[in-house]
Amino acid sequence: MMQLEQFIKTHGEELLRLAYTYVKNKEAAEDIVQDVLLKAFEQHDQFRGEASYRTYLYRMTINRSTDYLRSWSYKNTILTEKFQKLIKGTKSAEQEVLVLSENRTLGEAVLNLPVKYREVIILYYYKELKIDEIAEMLSCSDNTVKTRLRRGREKLKQTLEGGAWDDEFSSEKSY
Repeated sequence: MMQLEQFIKTHGEELLRLAYTYVKNKEAAEDIVQDVLLKAFEQHDQFRGEASYRTYLYRMTINRSTDYLRSWSYKNTILTEKFQKLIKGTKSAEQEVLVLSENRTLGEAVLNLPVKYREVIILYYYKELKIDEIAEMLSCSDNTVKTRLRRGREKLKQTLEGGAWDDEFSSEKSY
């Protein structure tokens, strides 16, 4: 049991942040990461080593997150939250945390991007993965990742126009 605890400490927080960027719900992200870590731990000896273990865990988390986004429970949760907001007129706990964050404007802008742009922005800037690692993880070409990064930055710039974050995304980061 001690090995499982160490496995969770090593990978849990990073995967939780990744899952949250997809599902935008803390509890759902925790469930996803729990599933991924348990499955990865149980099947650790079946890892083929074709990619880094970190990339393998990211891919599992991304796949599980997108499965969740396609599920009926997610769609039902979103509908319920919209009705609650209409009735209460208040923000969810996750939104309040973002409002209190000093990077809330950028965080909200990134989370509001379409998934294909959001994932490359997060993997490149926040997880500091290389273009080829992202391409491998997302099963697409390097050029597709570069295009999505460029378009994602453009969308962020449009969203943040006139904000304090213009300078950060207006200059191209070298590939």
